[in-house]
Amino acid sequence: MELKRSLLKEAADKHLITNDQADQLWDFLAEHRQDTPGFRFTHILYYLGGLIAIGAMTLFMTLGWESFGGWGLLLIALVYAAAGLWLTEFFLHRRALPIPAGITAAFVVALTPLAIYGLQVGMGWWSGGFEYRDYHRYIDWSWLFMELATLATGAAMLWRYRLPFLVMPVAVTLWYMSMDLAPFIAGEDYFSWELRKLVSLWFGLLIALFAFWVDIRNRSDRDFAFWLYLFGVVAFWGGLSLMSSDSEWNKFLYGCINLVMILIGAVLSRRVFVVFGGFGVAGYLGHLAYEVFEDSLLFPFALTFIGLAIIWLGILWQRHEERIAARLRGFLPTAMRDLILRRH
Repeated sequence: MELKRSLLKEAADKHLITNDQADQLWDFLAEHRQDTPGFRFTHILYYLGGLIAIGAMTLFMTLGWESFGGWGLLLIALVYAAAGLWLTEFFLHRRALPIPAGITAAFVVALTPLAIYGLQVGMGWWSGGFEYRDYHRYIDWSWLFMELATLATGAAMLWRYRLPFLVMPVAVTLWYMSMDLAPFIAGEDYFSWELRKLVSLWFGLLIALFAFWVDIRNRSDRDFAFWLYLFGVVAFWGGLSLMSSDSEWNKFLYGCINLVMILIGAVLSRRVFVVFGGFGVAGYLGHLAYEVFEDSLLFPFALTFIGLAIIWLGILWQRHEERIAARLRGFLPTAMRDLILRRH
């Protein structure tokens, strides 16, 4: 439950705490929230500005930049990276602003593909048939050196600064690498959509499991797993949902997997599982309504009954949540129990 100032005032009115204590506690919480990412106007400005700057050197790079040549692009990337490092140090150590520091640090990591591309072109090593701006548009194995260097830079920056937003470019690069490795390994067979969907599914599952490992290992109040969960779930759910099957059992299994995703999201307090699992369940119910039970008069009544039964199950769970949750947590490993307690 989010603690609001009105709740503190109500507690003071009931003489649970004094008005001075309520004010001091609210000031302390407000100061703490400044370092916690949230949907606040200041943070929106931070991320909007940062993403525009990152996009300028990545997604929105124009062909005109090729006129600088390989060494020119490398020099520009290094100058921008030096400025980004200086801003990271300035925001983090002089202004105690970890969110802007994380954004400028991520900007440095996002410059790595441009620097490596410039180096390859300058040394005459670039054999790809694409320009740098195509890095974010086309799948090709020739991007792999750029991606490996980006992962190395991201790892070094994370070791140095321990800022959660640095995981974002690392997660994006892992996603890119999964797509670029497939044609490198499978050759022309990668242009099969079935293989692409399988790669997306298994890669997403691996990244989600990696995010879970990061979650368990994390002992700070900073969320280093968020971006890994996001890209992992998107890749897994996207590959799973795009798979075609004429078997109703497979479609039923798809619905069950999405229900499990909702359960996992509830246990781990990760909304991304719940959102995409909800989309999947809605899609499966739509399939039942419009194809399997298209002419059935009973299906809407049965679905209504199921919905009301789920609501009643929620009421029962709320009444006995602590006792049931404590018993279920007893079957879990210690690391898993600690993670659940931290997330809740």
